[in-house]
Amino acid sequence: MLAERMAKHKVNCWLVNTGWAGGKYGTGSRCPLKYTRLIIDAIHSGELAKAEYENFATFNLSIPTSLEGVPTELLNPRKAWKNKEGFEREVRKLAGMFQKAFALYEKDVEEKVRLAGPQL
Repeated sequence: MLAERMAKHKVNCWLVNTGWAGGKYGTGSRCPLKYTRLIIDAIHSGELAKAEYENFATFNLSIPTSLEGVPTELLNPRKAWKNKEGFEREVRKLAGMFQKAFALYEKDVEEKVRLAGPQL
């Protein structure tokens, strides 16, 4: 229902990481507020909608490749992690958690919704 209304009214929806970057809790750090503000400003100005994107495959998310004033490591979490194996392990873990939680609702949604979830 939400997707239908968004399509009908041509609404953009943005997922902004305001949490940890560069590692999981205890090894990474908070995304600095100044960069979060630049990202939000780019959403409001329309700049982010015009950016070039790359695909984050496991979750099928589009990630901007650059945004003026924002380090690329904050746009693509894989680049921010020094421990690449640890990053991949956490991505698989998170995807598995999404799949397990969503399994409760699978029978009640259309196939396109089921296919939109994380792919391992």
